[in-house]
Amino acid sequence: MIANVVLIGGRRIWSIHPALNLSCPSHTETPQPIGKTPIPDDTKHPIRLLRVAISVALWQYSLMKIGSFEFQEPIPAFEEAHVIAMLYPWLDAGSVGTLTLRRLERYFGSQELGRLEKPGNFFDFTRYRPTTRFRNGQRVQRVPNTRVSQLEGRTDPPLIVMQVREPHANAEDYIGSIIEVLKAFNVTRYTRIGAMYDATPHTRPLQVTGTLNGEPMTGLRGLVSRRRSNYEGPTSIMNTMSQELTKYGIEDVSFMVRLPQYAQLERDYAGTARVLEILSTVYNLPGDLPDTEAGKKQYEELDSEITGNPAAQELVKRLESYYDSRHSGSSDEKADEEPEESDLPADIQTFLSDMSQRLDNPN
Repeated sequence: MIANVVLIGGRRIWSIHPALNLSCPSHTETPQPIGKTPIPDDTKHPIRLLRVAISVALWQYSLMKIGSFEFQEPIPAFEEAHVIAMLYPWLDAGSVGTLTLRRLERYFGSQELGRLEKPGNFFDFTRYRPTTRFRNGQRVQRVPNTRVSQLEGRTDPPLIVMQVREPHANAEDYIGSIIEVLKAFNVTRYTRIGAMYDATPHTRPLQVTGTLNGEPMTGLRGLVSRRRSNYEGPTSIMNTMSQELTKYGIEDVSFMVRLPQYAQLERDYAGTARVLEILSTVYNLPGDLPDTEAGKKQYEELDSEITGNPAAQELVKRLESYYDSRHSGSSDEKADEEPEESDLPADIQTFLSDMSQRLDNPN
């Protein structure tokens, strides 16, 4: 077959001409005797009647490899770009990271740029299960992957979203490939979003902590500055990415919303709205992007469940006392700082210590 590349709608398309002799059928016909009906010579062109060219999108045949990822050519060229990423399942409490990226992609629209060529090199599919769905009567299987997409209409700066999954194998190669992707798109800021459970009540505004290159972020409305964590214990191998980001001069930003540990909702819409509010402030996104009503309704239902449960009500009251003690300062600066533990009442200190142990050892 002869395959030509043509431009259709600004995209390069393979045009494949079905001809047995590996060339396009001639436009000239063999002269026929007068008075006789021409009989098609199908021995020369058995698929002559299928003159319509078969067109197949070029990306199915021509892909650019960057590390372990493959991208449809041509890839966009950016002077600089920012990435908004989430890490599944680590730091995706209440599916906040997943829901945030989903909201961004549905609101603005998105175009997938690439994905891992062989996700099985990094993921255990007995832990990340493929899913099967029916679309238009056809069974479609979706294999877990790490995908890279661009939000449409966001050019100052261009925003790339990455649904990053925590690897089960070959983590060093996985991280190295992500770094190669960031370099290829001239990414200057890598923002990780997500959520974690904390000793916070659902009856107060959810707190969002932010860091820049590992240090508490200041000067951004809506963020709470917390002391450096003294946590020791299991963590994610993906945290080693911070060192690589620093090595290549890429800003390492993190926004994490603190969710009520006693609730543990499968989909926390209030937490999702808080992260979207912070992103809206950073990137001047539309005000209707965060859906605050869904979260309010969800937490109102939680109120109804707690009513009539004395133990749960006492827990919420203690958490409210702790929360209010942190926001009792007269200035905005004090309100956004975490007090020293010694400044808190003794019963609150004991309660928080017990709560911290329960959070670190949920089993």
